[in-house]
Amino acid sequence: MNDDLHKARFERLEQLSGKLDSVFRIPGTRFRVGYDAIAGLVPGLGDAAAMLPAAWIVLESYRMGLPRHKLVRQGLNVAVDTTFGSIPLIGSVFDAWFKSNLRNVDILRSHLNRDRLAGVAAPYDDKRSS
Repeated sequence: MNDDLHKARFERLEQLSGKLDSVFRIPGTRFRVGYDAIAGLVPGLGDAAAMLPAAWIVLESYRMGLPRHKLVRQGLNVAVDTTFGSIPLIGSVFDAWFKSNLRNVDILRSHLNRDRLAGVAAPYDDKRSS
């Protein structure tokens, strides 16, 4: 597969995970929240809606060649986030803390960088800011 295509896919996933998990900074703190935690404030529907882009991150990771055991780890992150995130109010706090989408993109980044070091793919640097 073309390295440019992988890089473009990865950058889209990185942007999506940032929006879902850390787009807003809570004033006076270094803590960030995203649309996943905000959507979780809507009982039932919010967490179901947030699960769709999370599943897309896992699907794209599969398409980019992430090994099965790492895909399972990503799936567990989504399941934990969805399960605990569905608890009213407390679930949104959990979503804001757990940041499953950023975790899943980090799993993919680590795998792709490992491939890059082996001479297989292009670099995938962490561009997120604190």
